[in-house]
Amino acid sequence: MRSSMIIARVMGTAVASAKHTALHSSKLLIICPANIDGDISGDPILAVDLVGSGAGELVVVSQGSSARLATDYKNSPVDAAVVGILDSLHYNDKTRFRKE
Repeated sequence: MRSSMIIARVMGTAVASAKHTALHSSKLLIICPANIDGDISGDPILAVDLVGSGAGELVVVSQGSSARLATDYKNSPVDAAVVGILDSLHYNDKTRFRKE
């Protein structure tokens, strides 16, 4: 995974009874990268939810050191963090996605 922001679809949640102290109050999500139309385009990964997103939503995911910094804990083991919930996507003068 490279350091960038991607579009992803929330597929579900993950529960870990034992985890790093920096993650104790964090909700873990199973997300899949998505294309500009919101269709799944990659394998699932785990991400920390920083915005209260839910299953099925299209989200903005920060990866790499940017994800770690978004948690406000510089030594966090986080490599992917959900930092936004998308309401719509407009690309090439077309609305490609609109939240229902």
